[in-house]
Amino acid sequence: MLTRNCLSLLLWVLFDGGLLTPLHPQPQQTLEAEPRENVVPVPGRRSSAQRVKRGWVWNQFFVLEEYMGSEPQYVGKLHSDLDKGVGTVKYTLSGDGAGTVFTIDETTGDIHAIKSLDREEKPFYTLRAQAVDVDTKKPLEPESEFIIKVQDINDNEPKFLDGPYIASVPEMSPVGAYVLQVKATDADDPTYGNSARVVYSILQGQPYFSIDPKTGVIRTALPNMDREVKEQYQVLIQAKDMGGQLGGLAGTTTVNITLTDVNDNPPRFPKSIFHLKVPESSHVGSAIGRIRAVDPDFGKNAEIEYNIVPGDGGNLFDITTDENTQEGVIKLKKPLDFETKKAYTFKVEASNLHLDHRFHSVGPFKDTATVKINVLDMDEPPVFSKPLYTMEVYEDTPVGTIIGAVTAQDLDAGSSSIRYFIDWKNDVDSYFTIDANEGTIATNELLDRESTAQYNFSIIASKVSNPLLTSKVNVIINVLDVNEFPPEISVPYETSVCENAKPGQVIQTVTATDKDLSPAGQRFSFRLSPEASNKPNFTVHDYRNNTAGIETRRNGYSRRQQELYFLPVVIEDSSYPVQSSTNTMTIRVCRCDSDGTILSCNVEAIFLPVGLSTGALIAILLCIVILLVIVVLYVALRRQKKKDTLMTSKEDIRDNVIHYDDEGGGEEDTQAFDIGALRNPKVIEDNKMRRDIKPDTLRFPRQRPPVEDNTDIRDFINQRLQENDIDPTAPPYDSLATYAYEGNGSVAESLSSIESLTTEADQDYDYLSDWGPRFKILADMFGEEESYNPDKVT
Repeated sequence: MLTRNCLSLLLWVLFDGGLLTPLHPQPQQTLEAEPRENVVPVPGRRSSAQRVKRGWVWNQFFVLEEYMGSEPQYVGKLHSDLDKGVGTVKYTLSGDGAGTVFTIDETTGDIHAIKSLDREEKPFYTLRAQAVDVDTKKPLEPESEFIIKVQDINDNEPKFLDGPYIASVPEMSPVGAYVLQVKATDADDPTYGNSARVVYSILQGQPYFSIDPKTGVIRTALPNMDREVKEQYQVLIQAKDMGGQLGGLAGTTTVNITLTDVNDNPPRFPKSIFHLKVPESSHVGSAIGRIRAVDPDFGKNAEIEYNIVPGDGGNLFDITTDENTQEGVIKLKKPLDFETKKAYTFKVEASNLHLDHRFHSVGPFKDTATVKINVLDMDEPPVFSKPLYTMEVYEDTPVGTIIGAVTAQDLDAGSSSIRYFIDWKNDVDSYFTIDANEGTIATNELLDRESTAQYNFSIIASKVSNPLLTSKVNVIINVLDVNEFPPEISVPYETSVCENAKPGQVIQTVTATDKDLSPAGQRFSFRLSPEASNKPNFTVHDYRNNTAGIETRRNGYSRRQQELYFLPVVIEDSSYPVQSSTNTMTIRVCRCDSDGTILSCNVEAIFLPVGLSTGALIAILLCIVILLVIVVLYVALRRQKKKDTLMTSKEDIRDNVIHYDDEGGGEEDTQAFDIGALRNPKVIEDNKMRRDIKPDTLRFPRQRPPVEDNTDIRDFINQRLQENDIDPTAPPYDSLATYAYEGNGSVAESLSSIESLTTEADQDYDYLSDWGPRFKILADMFGEEESYNPDKVT
């Protein structure tokens, strides 16, 4: 290697003129010189600018990965044309891995890798180099960048990242049918050598499958592989790098291949004849046996459809497919009878539902087998001759009368006697009895069609040899009607006739009803009773269609003479025995207009004036009622008393007086007038005594002071006194009106001398005697107080 480096260095010096270039140990490296002119001042020469070549020419270095030598791996050499070899130039290295992965000799510029490198971990490193003057520490040339690539070696085997694989291919596929494509990846450098060139091969799975060595596509290698022979295959695939050459690394994976089913097999019966034994008592629709055809296919390709081939006995049976087991289930369509036929034979065909046209050449995808059914004799219950018995009986038939019979037989080989009895469910069944041996039915009670028209009950027949074997049949007995009720007139029983009716006029059409169940075509006849035939008022005309008309025989009728007529009508039916009834119709005479419209049928209308209509009568009655109401209101208003209301002055409460017309009851009347309403409410709350009456025992001791005449109060009271004397609506004489109340909230409060804060002993009430007879009571009241004054000397 050292020799190669020296030779490369020599060639580079010869061809490149001695410029600094990286030296690489690999001979295949191509170095490119990129000329660049720099102006560099050279000491000791002319100061003029001098053109020089660039000192760095870069391409890239290469270093082997996974180097395991004891010495650091030599990468290359850096050299500057300014380096004269006297130790004045120092080389520096910086960038990815500088100092840790790569080192440089500062004097010679040799680069070494001091660690083992992995290309798959980091494929290249970017570094920067510079030549520096040792003395001045200044760069001699600009810093330049270069790359050290890690050269790949084959140290990674191919890997199947998606393995193991699962694939499927239809059975009976031709050679070369696509199955699956596998892919292996190699972490080595695909651009360098054959380290990442992968070749595929099969280690296990031949001769059934093959693989393309370049693409990894797996295909079938044998034709007509049958799933029913072998379904699962495990194929071992190998991927080897270096193009499959010796020394390459390899990886393997497993591919599990399943052959999917196709319908390449028809169903086959394991035997040609199936024998079944079926009791004759099997119910219709029940499963009586199963047969099965075998189909080695799977899933829907193994679904089988069974059909009965038309022929002997096929119409008594049916066959369906059990979806879970793919068996043919034979069912009974009609009842079996051992005594009629003991064996049946028919063929059943089994075929696939889903056919594959590719395998039609194999043959028909169906198979046929024979089914033989033997009917087993069973001890069966008796069989009635009819599924339903209907009988008729007349009502009121005597008890014990036989009305019919039921018959049952034992169809088995050893015939047994039959016993009959009624299946009792309710009390209605007790109306009939049955003979246990003969099966005859007779009445047990009298029947009434109007009560119950039809009876429905069951008869049970059992074998004497085996009473547990029974059969049942329904019996319906219709009760026939006997003509026992006479016909009657349908409503109405009352009609009317006009006073101005003419002879032969039909006033009513009547029909008849009969409680009996009348047979079709029954006729009713109508006629007058014998006692009414001689009367000349009305007659009955039979129309002979179950209706009749009531006709008049007179020219006009009068309500004043006779208001009601009673007409007896005789009705007969046509049944046997003949029943008849007499029905009385009431005919009322009414007043009608000229068109025959009824105006009135009331008795009171007879006494009204002729020509007065009903509307006029109603108007007259309404007027009378209105007059009575007016009279009652007038009398009530005359008796009502007028009441005066309290007259209230809106200016001053002191002017308010209560006016009433009744004369007071004097000083003993304490309920006539409450003068407290005019007093000061504040004073009333302090002193609750009434002041409008004379106190009985209350005495107030006082000293009579010198009389000081209060002229203002006296003038005010005199003025009010005159006003009340003149006013005719003034209060009674024994009532006192107080006008000195200012009301609560007044700044001056009360101005009355009576309500002053001074005691009554300081007042002189002698002037009250001068005011006249109206104030006599007050003068007596306050004058008597002086006689009780203890300070006064008598």
